[in-house]
Amino acid sequence: MEILGTTLRICVDDLEASVAFYEGLTGTPALRFERGGVSVAAIGCFLLMSGPETELEVLRKVSATIAVKDVDEAHAALTRVGAKVVAGPVPTPAGRNLIALHPDGSVFEYVDRNLPA
Repeated sequence: MEILGTTLRICVDDLEASVAFYEGLTGTPALRFERGGVSVAAIGCFLLMSGPETELEVLRKVSATIAVKDVDEAHAALTRVGAKVVAGPVPTPAGRNLIALHPDGSVFEYVDRNLPA
């Protein structure tokens, strides 16, 4: 499995203030979308999320987002080494993703940019 990069997931109370800070820090404009009642802003290697606490509680369990070349390949590699895929692969606004529970208890999102046609 080829890992292309990692995105840090940050739950914030004030999305607009956080977007201004991270845009200033990185010099990169935010890419925004909404998913399941959560407002999301992707800025460089940071993924800011804001929304209802019940939704954020679930999102906080995922340590990081790992960009991979192909989610299907990641699925095969993860299950081969003993990880449990708990969700996905599914299409998202940014590509396809899955959520995996590693044997040590860590939870990660794996995402590719293979957008559905």
